[in-house]
Amino acid sequence: MKIPFVDLYVQYLSIKAEIDAAIAEVIAQSAFIRGPQVDAFEQAWAKTLGAKHCVSCANGTDALYIGMRALGLKPGNEVITSAHSWISTSETITQAGGKVVFCDTDDETFTIDPGLIERKINPATVGIVPVHLYGQPADMDAIMAIARKYKLWVIEDCAQAHLARYKGQFVGTFGNAATFSFYPGKNLGAYGDAGCIVTSDDHLAEWMTTFARHGGKGDHVIEGINSRLDGLQAAILNVKLPHLRRWTEARRRIAMGYDELLTGLGDIITPKVGHERDHVYHLYVVRTEKRDALRKHLTDAGVATVLNYPKALPFYPAYAHLGHKPDDFPVAYRNQTRILSLPIYPEMNEAMIEYVVGEIKKGFNRISQSGSVAQIGQKTSNRNAVETKSRVVQTSLPRRFSEVKSSSDGLEKVDPKL
Repeated sequence: MKIPFVDLYVQYLSIKAEIDAAIAEVIAQSAFIRGPQVDAFEQAWAKTLGAKHCVSCANGTDALYIGMRALGLKPGNEVITSAHSWISTSETITQAGGKVVFCDTDDETFTIDPGLIERKINPATVGIVPVHLYGQPADMDAIMAIARKYKLWVIEDCAQAHLARYKGQFVGTFGNAATFSFYPGKNLGAYGDAGCIVTSDDHLAEWMTTFARHGGKGDHVIEGINSRLDGLQAAILNVKLPHLRRWTEARRRIAMGYDELLTGLGDIITPKVGHERDHVYHLYVVRTEKRDALRKHLTDAGVATVLNYPKALPFYPAYAHLGHKPDDFPVAYRNQTRILSLPIYPEMNEAMIEYVVGEIKKGFNRISQSGSVAQIGQKTSNRNAVETKSRVVQTSLPRRFSEVKSSSDGLEKVDPKL
């Protein structure tokens, strides 16, 4: 059986008539830039979340950049964000003129650890960008309390957290603004790049709209950028949005299936959900010390997996100038070599889940057997080394030293480098 990491074609087939009709309507109206489909989506997404405004843009990375510019980020300002995320979160801080300050993550949830944020704050700090990573909300009560205490702004990075809730409230509605990506593989994905910023601040919404449209199309009251959601992508999102709750529940059911079947299997650690948080499982990420060997087995068995992400952000060459060490971010650093994302998408059935878990079990068995063979081989090598050493000793020392033990009784004391 072949299990893809995600299957967007299967999803398309389930809503084909709606998608085809929506695309045909955009073409018939030549509504490729802005137009009624974009307006409709902005209104629908803001209403879904309970925010006053949705400002659409070209992608989730632009959304972060636009949000930071709107909040007045200036050279010399510092912004605290998670050490474990996709680089869009941090690179846009730099692009908007600020300095990135990384903070380690909570060991259970992969989200920024609020207990470590305050020690990162200094007079240059202006904002915090928590990431609702993998679909799990960050601890927004603690983060917002810190932001209020130090008068910092907050932009929530919700790129992977469509419809995730913290204490019953949708993520994206806690901070000054929040950004979303509608990249095709997201829980709510277009058929190309797309993104948005949501806010309930009228002034921010007006400024972001102006900035993303060349500083005000026709007026150019400021210098802006060109970042627009096109009509085709908006039409696709309008079709998909009514299905999102059902798809989200399907993801949760699949995650529960994984949880149940993976419990006690090898050294697997399944995702932990924080208190009063509703995970939407954009990604289902397990941890194991045998990650690389297990991943190879799964690949050979036709199960696609992904590393999200191969390195924690502070340890990429792009941030070498910051001079960070593993001890600066022990949790994020350790997880680099342990995390493995398993296939998860709403159309997965029980047989597919069971196949993935069955192959994980086979993988651990194979790894265990390989370890046993290697251990036997190492012991054999050590025994030969001892016997060789014994023979050398017998021929080079006086006879009274010839009673050198070369049996397995002394193997544990032998230096394996011999």
